Amino acid sequence: MSIHDIAVNTLTGEPSSLGSLRGKALLVVNVASKCGLTPQYSALERLHAKYAPQGFSVVGFPCNQFGGQEPGTAEEIATFCSATYGVTFPMFEKVEVNGANRHPVYEALVESADADGAAGDVQWNFEKFLLSPDGEVLARFRPRTEPEDEAVVRAVEAALPNA
Repeated sequence: MSIHDIAVNTLTGEPSSLGSLRGKALLVVNVASKCGLTPQYSALERLHAKYAPQGFSVVGFPCNQFGGQEPGTAEEIATFCSATYGVTFPMFEKVEVNGANRHPVYEALVESADADGAAGDVQWNFEKFLLSPDGEVLARFRPRTEPEDEAVVRAVEAALPNA
């Protein structure tokens, strides 16, 4: 089964999947509203806006597993992201990315290694996974790697289907 086929709900609770974005390069990110890394939303939105015409999308999955930094309801998260950071990229339901209740999307993602060869659990909020248009994990960037870091931008540009 492809990662595109795994059932997820949108932030508004509608059944969906990453299949709605099949054919696009995706940057899947576990996000949080009350984290020291939350300002990365701005860079994620800029990346999304810049490369969307070439077949790219950032995808956010709110997560409250790290320091309780995403305590809000879906409506509160949506309002915060829109009002504070102008987020237009797709946001999915709040999920767990580690542990016994890890969402199946993240079950697939954490098998991929980062640039140092380390796979396994997500370290913190704002860990990033770059997927090819067919759903293959191409790269993994740890939380402190900024979305507009040269390595991220190079990887995104190489993955674009309409470059």
